[in-house]
Amino acid sequence: MIIRAERVQRYLEEALGKGARLTRMSRLGAEVEEGAEEIKGYGYGEPLLLEVEVDGEARRLVLTTVRPGPFGHEFPSDRARMLLWAHSAYNRLPRHVRSVDVGAFRRDGSLVTLGDAEEFFLVTEYVEGEEYWRDLERIRRTGELRPLDVGRAGALAGYIADVHAVKRDDPGLYVRRIRELLGHGEQLMGLLDSYDPSAEFLEPGELVWIEKKCVEWRWRLKKKTHRLCRVHGDFHPFGNIIFAGDLDFVVLDRSRGEWGEAADDVSAMSINYLFFSIRRYGRLHGPFERLWNTFIDRYLELTGDEEVMEVIAPFLVWRSTVVASPIWYPTLDVGVRRAIFNLIHGVLESEVFDYKGVNSYLGRA
Repeated sequence: MIIRAERVQRYLEEALGKGARLTRMSRLGAEVEEGAEEIKGYGYGEPLLLEVEVDGEARRLVLTTVRPGPFGHEFPSDRARMLLWAHSAYNRLPRHVRSVDVGAFRRDGSLVTLGDAEEFFLVTEYVEGEEYWRDLERIRRTGELRPLDVGRAGALAGYIADVHAVKRDDPGLYVRRIRELLGHGEQLMGLLDSYDPSAEFLEPGELVWIEKKCVEWRWRLKKKTHRLCRVHGDFHPFGNIIFAGDLDFVVLDRSRGEWGEAADDVSAMSINYLFFSIRRYGRLHGPFERLWNTFIDRYLELTGDEEVMEVIAPFLVWRSTVVASPIWYPTLDVGVRRAIFNLIHGVLESEVFDYKGVNSYLGRA
């Protein structure tokens, strides 16, 4: 990147007021600099010294960015989080160097101030259509399966298989995503923390046992770095899939990064066929068994990824804790919750998930 003085000047006027004037900029600690008009070959992670006058008062400021890299710094959103936190926290600690502002570079190299930001927002297009969960609820109420229902399950499998066909060679990123599966507040440990350990449908110490078993699975999955692929990250029917026609659909709310483990998306969708079926039949049965098999069989046929059943366990556990949650589903029957936790035990204790025999996981002696 080239850092141009004129762009820094415009930024300073926005951040500090019209009385701000840039007198010199340089790489911090550099003995020789190209000049005050521009800095060529700037790389993220290099601090810049800005010498400024504000209403006649001389000030020296440091512009800091974060170098892309491992340890949670891979994506722009990671780096933005760090800098937004720094701006909000530095000035609350006695004797800490003061933060003046936090900002961002636009694509054209200009600078934008974000120092007064409280919350952030996203603007997207509006999509007409019907959420996919309404299909599943209709089937649960009526017990009737339409040919279109089977077609839609197959179409969803085809779509997510195409998504996963894009691979990436980045072992460290795969390990990070498996680590986040357990430790992220939106994922497994965050969900387990939302449960009351004394709830009537839980066995004593059950949440601790689940967490420990998932740690064992993490160490098993860490070696599977060849599996890193493009993902949706939250591929489920509740607001994230909208059908605008028979087989015409749009996906929403991609979450937790572009890359990850294919088993995440497979489990996020398939658990819902099982969830709706348990609520009607107490097991996988009838129309939902047809949809479950259609989705998974079609996915495996298109991808040839039999290994997905060797790694799906902790992802299926996480998605199970979502659908069994008293927070998200406060009126759910106790027996349904218990069946889902039986499923959790079964998948964690199996080397390979037997999706054809899933009913065997739902009851425990």
